[in-house]
Amino acid sequence: MASKSRILSPDPAGIAAAADVLRAGGLVAVPTETVYGLAARADDGAAVAGIYAAKGRPSFNPLIVHVADMAQAETLADVPPLARQLAARFWPGPLTLVLPRRAAAPVASLVTAGLDTIALRCPAHPVMQALVRSVGPLAAPSANASGRISPTRAGHVLASLPDVPVIDAGPCAAGVESTIIAVEGDGWRLLRPGALAVEDVAAVAGARQAPVVPAGVEAPGMLESHYAPRQPVRLDALAARAGEFHIGFGAVAGDATLSASGDLAEAAARLFDLLHTAEGSGRAGIAVAPVPAHGLGLAINDRLARAAAPRA
Repeated sequence: MASKSRILSPDPAGIAAAADVLRAGGLVAVPTETVYGLAARADDGAAVAGIYAAKGRPSFNPLIVHVADMAQAETLADVPPLARQLAARFWPGPLTLVLPRRAAAPVASLVTAGLDTIALRCPAHPVMQALVRSVGPLAAPSANASGRISPTRAGHVLASLPDVPVIDAGPCAAGVESTIIAVEGDGWRLLRPGALAVEDVAAVAGARQAPVVPAGVEAPGMLESHYAPRQPVRLDALAARAGEFHIGFGAVAGDATLSASGDLAEAAARLFDLLHTAEGSGRAGIAVAPVPAHGLGLAINDRLARAAAPRA
């Protein structure tokens, strides 16, 4: 069983203790409205290196920097008018904006993985908000071993990262990572679907530019194999095969369901939780029922496709 000394409460005392760890160059797992994040000061190169070491994360995979507001964002990035418009509508919230990095931005080079852009998000969760206001911008990928299932509960973090303190604020509301878009002048590109529906972004920003296949990883969560359980994952499964744990959706009941009513928001919130359950079932494989590819279904299917991809 994990040591209770690793668990911090989401009250002022717990947040103050976490802030002290962060200021001293340590790591803390922090709840957000999307998933739990593994936080370090964005301006501390050694602390950011600790994130990569703890996760076993490839150094070419950049990190999202969490900011308290637009004023903090402007210390790190050049913010074009379209990005301001989107931030005014969706921040705080599950939208990450990839923007041109300021040349003198106080951020460790590891955060951007050598790119001339930086990924910024203003989180809605009160615990993460309190920390970024107290400590400053925080780099925070998901608090799990790289490539594994993202954590939506403190228990998932405790099982995956044995040496990191965790602020336990219960399950995450959205349960899937943020939507990431690149803002380039007056246009935008979707880099990763997430908890904010692409249709909602388009309603504010207009039709997105034609997708461009990146030369490499432009943002977090773009590795082909990611969010992966230990077992192989089979998609669009209307029924389980022998030895499979079946995750259902809608009319397909399965062993456990993302949403019996076909509600995509409920399905997104339950996705990683059920992948953890399936992984711990002891069965040889995992099968997942079809999920519609619109709205939040786009993000769900993106995560499932990466979970099912061939392992490196």
